[in-house]
Amino acid sequence: MKKLSARRRHPLAALVVLLFALAATGGLYAAFTPAGEAKADASAQSLAIEEGKKLYDVGCSSCHGRGGEGGSDGPSLVGVGAAAVDFQVGTGRMPLQAPGPQAPEKPTAYTQAEIDQLAAYVASLGPGPAVPEESSYDPSQGDAARGGELFRTNCSQCHNFTGQGGALTHGKEAPGLDDVNPRYIYEAMITGPQAMPSFPDSTLPEDQKQDIIAWLHAVNTSESPNPGGFSLGGYGPVSEGLFAWTFGIGLLIATAVWIGARTAKARKS
Repeated sequence: MKKLSARRRHPLAALVVLLFALAATGGLYAAFTPAGEAKADASAQSLAIEEGKKLYDVGCSSCHGRGGEGGSDGPSLVGVGAAAVDFQVGTGRMPLQAPGPQAPEKPTAYTQAEIDQLAAYVASLGPGPAVPEESSYDPSQGDAARGGELFRTNCSQCHNFTGQGGALTHGKEAPGLDDVNPRYIYEAMITGPQAMPSFPDSTLPEDQKQDIIAWLHAVNTSESPNPGGFSLGGYGPVSEGLFAWTFGIGLLIATAVWIGARTAKARKS
């Protein structure tokens, strides 16, 4: 008993007891809490997939097949990932209203909760790009100056210099990006919808995608100035120069005709 009392009076006794209590608490938490949370997450995911399958059977299976294998009227959805569903359905491009060279953007036919369920089901068919976190496409976290360089190198050939869009071949077009949710821009880059190529992280890292989104946000907000004057839609130097040249030449011709007419009238009088 004397030895035990002496140990209790030891200066490190309180610290040892505290460390033992913390270790025991942490062990119990690790043993019970994560398992319950994982089970709840798995149950919620299974329910989302089940509900998404019901929505898919009604609205998508006629073109993409009963199991997402694709067919003559629609491509396979195996491996496209949740991000592709969130983009295509969230922007109203799917379900397709009518056959054509390109699916146009239109009001969505589903709520965001239903889109999430559809995305969960399609994601269960095969691994693919997931819906990005908000921190990945927040314009305030990107470098707009570097994003402008990246955009002009990788995107301006189709979307023009400030993302105003443009015509492509075979009746297709690159849509304007001046009023697009940053999440959809990011998802388009990682999934490559329709005529657009995909830009995985191995080609365009996440921070560079965010820089491009920051650039588009900077040049297309109402506060963004136009140091060159009237932007003429921001279609680039060739089209804007052609407009200025045509307008300028037309104005000079009209002025020359007016001066000639005035001179001829003055001579007659």
